[in-house]
Amino acid sequence: MSAAELAYASLPTLGARIRTGEVTSVELTKFFLGRLEQLGSKYNCVCTITRDLALDQARAADADLKAGRDRGPLHGIPYGAKDLLATKGIPTSWGAAPYKNRIIDQDATVVRKLREAGAVLVGKLSMVEIAGGMGYHQANASLTGPGLNPWDNERWSGGSSSGSGSAVAAGLVPFAIGSETIGSINSPSSQCGLTGLRTTYGRVSRAGAMALSWTLDKIGPMAHSAHDCGLILQAIAGADPADPSAFDRPFVWSGSRLPERKLKLAILRDGVKDAQPEVRDQFARALKVFEGFATIEETTVPSWPSGVVASTVLHAEMASAFEEMMESGAVFGLTAPEDKIGGFASTTILATEYLRAQRIRARICREYDAWLSQFDAVLTAGRSGTAEKITKGLGKPFGSKSLLLEGNVCGTPAVTLPMGFDNEHLPTSLQIDGRAYAEGSLLAIAAAYQNATGWHLEHPKEDKSS
Repeated sequence: MSAAELAYASLPTLGARIRTGEVTSVELTKFFLGRLEQLGSKYNCVCTITRDLALDQARAADADLKAGRDRGPLHGIPYGAKDLLATKGIPTSWGAAPYKNRIIDQDATVVRKLREAGAVLVGKLSMVEIAGGMGYHQANASLTGPGLNPWDNERWSGGSSSGSGSAVAAGLVPFAIGSETIGSINSPSSQCGLTGLRTTYGRVSRAGAMALSWTLDKIGPMAHSAHDCGLILQAIAGADPADPSAFDRPFVWSGSRLPERKLKLAILRDGVKDAQPEVRDQFARALKVFEGFATIEETTVPSWPSGVVASTVLHAEMASAFEEMMESGAVFGLTAPEDKIGGFASTTILATEYLRAQRIRARICREYDAWLSQFDAVLTAGRSGTAEKITKGLGKPFGSKSLLLEGNVCGTPAVTLPMGFDNEHLPTSLQIDGRAYAEGSLLAIAAAYQNATGWHLEHPKEDKSS
């Protein structure tokens, strides 16, 4: 297997090679550490390389296998964690200059669960400062600089899980953990040609993770395929005494088996009418693939005030979470000028406004679930266009209808996956949304599409010949 093939190999492929002795976890870990050290700064995607910890964990993984202790499909496989996940003895910066050297002396539950599954932490990955909570509108809003896209270094990798997107897309880690409040797994997965899973709210414990918005934050995997995401979710899902919002509903990935009946999928009326032309064309081609195992119905999303509710809840909870940062003046140490002052307006949200938003939110969630119950899943464009130039503001030259706000307000899952390329060979994306706890069926639908197309097997050209 060449270096390029190894860098982009699936988790089952890497696991099989470790088990047959073709490569040890230590050798695999050194390989990905080398890629992080050589290329991480090229994409501004690394905060801290955890070389000593990684080699210790890799040696333990090899010893376990030698002793007959197999911890599962992630055993011995390296990964990266978004730098809002606490790691004992290692800096956790939240992407923010004021916290560059801060150590939270504990492991986030996700980090602990991955360690118990035998995975090897090789790096803490860059992110937009404070996960974008201060209202950034430029790619440079991070202590490590703008997240650069491996498909085009002059393009943004997406926010706020920018480092996770760049590192996986560049083959610097086989998978990464990201987080989403309103689009932070969707954005880099879309722009970097990855498969990203926004999990159901409470599916994955957030203990030890930075809280931007307690009732909106979700943690999920970013990888090369839906199948890989299923294996990762299986390791990190479940209840946690340290996080009362994490529910006791273990997830078991059963692979890409679809029901024997034809699925019923929905698309949104005029959903991609204003999208980038290549996105429109590729979405139409994607529907032809889905028609092989599903009926597709055009529908309209009921009119809910999801945007106002999401904004009110997010900003009120952020103002509470970062009250001390603003009062102390540490906020003025952030990188983006707008982030230095953006949080103060959020402190003016009244408790009555926040409570009203939560009451309306509960009604939206009930009605949204009833609407979703008509379908096995809803298909939309993951993003209306491809990655933006880092020299431009983060505007939206194209538009499309999606369930991004409803899905995040109501805490429902979605899979983002690649569906082709535009005329500049930048990835376009598809999103599959469904009801709460439907990760298994959404991933199976995504895997069926990927098996039929192979877009997820495409990787940036510069690494194909490495």
